[in-house]
Order: sequence, then C-alpha cells, then structure tokens
Amino acid sequence: MSGVMKRMGMIFRAKANKALDRAEDPRETLDYSYQKQLELLQKVRRGVADVATSRKRLELQLNQLQGQSTKLEDQGRKALALGREDLAREALSRRAALQQQVTDLETQHQTLQGEEEKLTLAAQRLQAKVDAFRTRKETIKATYTAAQAQTRIGEAFSGISEEMGDVGMAIQRAEDKTAQLQARAGAIDELLASGALDDQSGMATKDDIAAELDRISGGTDVELELQRMKAELAGGGSQQALESGQQNGSQQSQGQHKFDKQ
Repeated sequence: MSGVMKRMGMIFRAKANKALDRAEDPRETLDYSYQKQLELLQKVRRGVADVATSRKRLELQLNQLQGQSTKLEDQGRKALALGREDLAREALSRRAALQQQVTDLETQHQTLQGEEEKLTLAAQRLQAKVDAFRTRKETIKATYTAAQAQTRIGEAFSGISEEMGDVGMAIQRAEDKTAQLQARAGAIDELLASGALDDQSGMATKDDIAAELDRISGGTDVELELQRMKAELAGGGSQQALESGQQNGSQQSQGQHKFDKQ
C-alpha cells in the first residue's frame, strides 16, 4: 500500500510539474522577479530614511543640550562674579551632567551615521543590480517573444501547429467526403445504365427491350463492318460480299423482330 501511495504521489507531482511548465510564461516570471527586487530596494531606502531621521533627531538633541550647557556655564560665571560660589558650583554640576549626556548622544550619533552610510551604499549597489536586471529582463523578454513568433510561423508553414492541424484535418475530411460522393454518384449512374437499378424519377426512357434492341443493332453494325473489311481484302468480290453481309444482317434483324413479337 505504501508503494502504491508513493507511485501515485510521483505521478501527481509529474503531472503537476508538466502543467506548471505548460502554464509558465518566462516573461511573467521575470516581471515578477523584477517587482520583488523593486520592493526590496524600497525597503532598503525606507531603512536609510529611518536611520537618517534618527540621526537628525539626535543632532537636534545634541544642539539643545549644548545650548543648555553653554547657558549653565554663563550662569556659573555670573554667580562667581556676584560672590555666590554655591550657585556657581550648582550650575557647574548641572553642566557636567549635561556633558555626559552630550557624550552619549555623540556616540549614538556616530553609530547611526555609520549605519546610514552602510545602508546608503547598499541601496546604491542594489539599485545598480536592479537596473542591470531590468535591462537583461527586457532583452530576454524580447528574445523570447521573437523566438515564440518564429516558432509559430514555422509551425504554421509546416502544418504541425494545433490550429493548422485542425485546418488540415478539415480539408482532408472534405476531400474524403467529396471523393465518396463522386464514387457513389458514378456507381449509381452505372447501375442505372445497366438497368440493375430502376429510375423512379421517370427520367430514363429505356427499358429492357430497348436495351436488347440496342445491343442487337450494335452487333449488326459490327458484322457489317467486318464484312466490308473482308470485301476490301478480297479485291473484286468486295461489293458482293458487302451486299451479302447486308442481306444477312437484314434477315437477322427480321428474325429477331419476329422472335420479339412471339
């Protein structure tokens, strides 16, 4: 049972593969692959844009923190000038905390900038590959279309295409039917002429008696012609032989008519 199932599965896969090969159009496959590459390129570009946005946000934060640091430094100087060392110490402590944040943000900024450069370079390379694939895709599609058209023209000329095969079969059937009708018509004419088949339409005027008379008359003509030729070969007695042949032929005709009357 397991062997039967494996065999059925193999047959099913073989037929499915054949159906897919017949349904597959390389041009559609190339267009689909190109579309997927464009989608991937779009994702990479969005990644570059996201990294650039994050970098820009860090730059704004750095500018803000640096501005606060400068302001605290100015406040410390003013406090010392006024004899308020305690205020100056507080301002400088806050500035030191801001400087630590600035240092962390600068580190993150450098990291994002490096990622942005990598993604930008990857996007450029991917764009070059997509452009090259598009050029090759169009070339392959044009070549495939030309080969397909050439194959169809060749099949049409050779008559092996499905459409031309149907036309050839139709012509062959028409010729066969025409030959069959011609043979049937010839056979019917022969049967009517021989009297084996009655003409029910009344078009034929000869019956069996008329056919027999025509046969006898034809035989008499043959006898007369034979006597004439013998007379010519005999020389001087040809005229008498011919007259004798005519009398014999006339007597045969009269005798045949008497027989028919009886």
